[in-house]
Amino acid sequence: MAVVAAVAAVSPEPSNAEVTVKRVTFMNLPNCLSLDNGHVEVIVTTDIGPRVIGYRLTGGRNVFAEMPGTVGGPEWQPWGGHRLWLAPEAMPFSYGVDNSPIPYRQADPRTVVLDRGVEQETGIAKVMEVSLAEDGSRVTVTHRLTNHRDAPVDVAAWGVTIMRGGGTTILPNEPFVPHEQRLQPVRPVAMWSYTNLADPRWRLGPKFIRLSTDAAIDSPQKIGIGNRQGWAAYSIDGDLFIKRTAPFDDAKRYPDYGTTYQTYTSGSFMEIESLGELLTLAPGASLEHVETWWLFSGAEVTGDDDAVERVLVPYLERTR
Repeated sequence: MAVVAAVAAVSPEPSNAEVTVKRVTFMNLPNCLSLDNGHVEVIVTTDIGPRVIGYRLTGGRNVFAEMPGTVGGPEWQPWGGHRLWLAPEAMPFSYGVDNSPIPYRQADPRTVVLDRGVEQETGIAKVMEVSLAEDGSRVTVTHRLTNHRDAPVDVAAWGVTIMRGGGTTILPNEPFVPHEQRLQPVRPVAMWSYTNLADPRWRLGPKFIRLSTDAAIDSPQKIGIGNRQGWAAYSIDGDLFIKRTAPFDDAKRYPDYGTTYQTYTSGSFMEIESLGELLTLAPGASLEHVETWWLFSGAEVTGDDDAVERVLVPYLERTR
């Protein structure tokens, strides 16, 4: 994305230089772990999962959706927050039931590892490692999949984050280059059979693709892109959530026509999804997919693409 010459000033994030980990009750789940550095709090649960169910600035609201379910329920439940799925999407392949308690360990003073073990439905083991930086809001989430089947399986890690309703997802377009200077396409874009680009929740511009929630519209919308910029953002009530992964790589294979980021909405429901490389995992083999998150306050991301860019760029620069 091109950087504009004039950008708004962004105050530095406060630093506590220490992460505390303590047991808390959150979303009526009594066995959660709070990682807190004095600037942000990230909450994982060991009653279900692997899941990250909370991410908020100190004194602020959770930017993730909170969708309480039933512990021990036999069917897959949304729950809210961030989960690890298997791509390409299929039933029951992607819908492993994660409603039961999950073993965990504290790998270091600021890192918790959630180990689901081998899913009965898929024969694939899931591990999620969540680490909070000592300074600022950076959270690193490492997703690991291991094939415990007797045969190889084509699979990609799929990081799915359900955001609190009422906001807008922002996906980057590629920087503009005149037609006479570049004749070839620059990235894939995937649409689903229910994607309708005339839907008022979309805002398509030269620099960004934006999708907003609308509680009055239940019909789903979804789009996927091969994201060379390697980021997506969600703006809600002045808070700005940014997710980063490795950029799209032409030498690699990805799910869903080569997409690395997807966004989905229905009513107040919004997902920001990242997808890793699609690999053929031999029995016993593993893969990793890493997301990095940031959370900022005081970011009113509205208006046309130029206005959005002026606000967004200073925050993006701080996440590099």
